[in-house]
Amino acid sequence: QSKGKKPLFVQLVLDNIWSLYEAVMKRDKEKIEKIVTSLGLRIGVRESRHADPKVQLNAICSQWLPISDAVLSMVCNKIPSPLDITAERVEKLMCVGARTFDSLPPETRELKSAFMKCSSEGTAPVIVFVSKMFPVDAKALPQNKPR
Repeated sequence: QSKGKKPLFVQLVLDNIWSLYEAVMKRDKEKIEKIVTSLGLRIGVRESRHADPKVQLNAICSQWLPISDAVLSMVCNKIPSPLDITAERVEKLMCVGARTFDSLPPETRELKSAFMKCSSEGTAPVIVFVSKMFPVDAKALPQNKPR
């Protein structure tokens, strides 16, 4: 960097994203066409003629770098397999707040082995883990909206 060289990530990833962003925001049609054809994308006429350049940018990026594919592949590659979970971790996940695993009812404690097996058999219990909850105004729920 001190000699004017850019890091590899900047050269291969960020420079391309920045040039696309700059071309779309400046409405440089020739550069946009070159980028779209070189990437082999198909951008609809509606998106390309939209007054808001962010719509066109979103259309290009959603085809070029789809966030769903990127997140799914990252999750598959980085998050460890559920089969590799330790018994201590299972106990922490099953206990809420200051409760200890031993204070749970016997039926709940029996789920620990099923939790660790991650079995998909028909006789295996279904275990649902909610990691985060968000409060939502009741008026925002679909059944409460006017039709």
